[in-house]
Amino acid sequence: MDENKELHDENLNTTEQETQQNEETKSENVTKQPTAEELLAEEKDRYIRLYAEFENYKKRTVKEKMEFAQYANTEMMISMLAVLDDFERAIKEIAKSGNEADLKGIELIYQKFKNKLAEKGLKPVEVNAGDNFNVDFHEAITQIPAPSEDLKGKIVDVIETGYQLHDRVIRFAKVVTGN
Repeated sequence: MDENKELHDENLNTTEQETQQNEETKSENVTKQPTAEELLAEEKDRYIRLYAEFENYKKRTVKEKMEFAQYANTEMMISMLAVLDDFERAIKEIAKSGNEADLKGIELIYQKFKNKLAEKGLKPVEVNAGDNFNVDFHEAITQIPAPSEDLKGKIVDVIETGYQLHDRVIRFAKVVTGN
């Protein structure tokens, strides 16, 4: 019987140890769970971040829509530049022949066409001989020996006018530079 009692005492001790370990684990789990205030603060932080992210998204999409509307007709404007160039060439040729009535008629149509394009945001890039060469606005198609020392590295002649649509260059001014 002694053996049975010892086995029973051992089982009882083992069971008591397991119970104590389970209670310790439960108490550790209780302390690790966040309180209601912590949960509320965490959810509030998530909400504020999500709201800020959504506001940034709205601002970004409004900006993208405005840019799209502003530059939607870029390809059409580029194709109209060829017509504008043809008008300029026609005016030069008619001015050589000397027919004043034809010249005035063509100039009138040219100015009206140019004004309509300007209303839509098209403006020429101002370039003059002697200006500094700027790769953001100019395209050097060739270099020639500079006629004077002060024209070295500068624009000597303008071959084709450049244009901007609002603030973007849609055609670079083609220039000749001096070296």
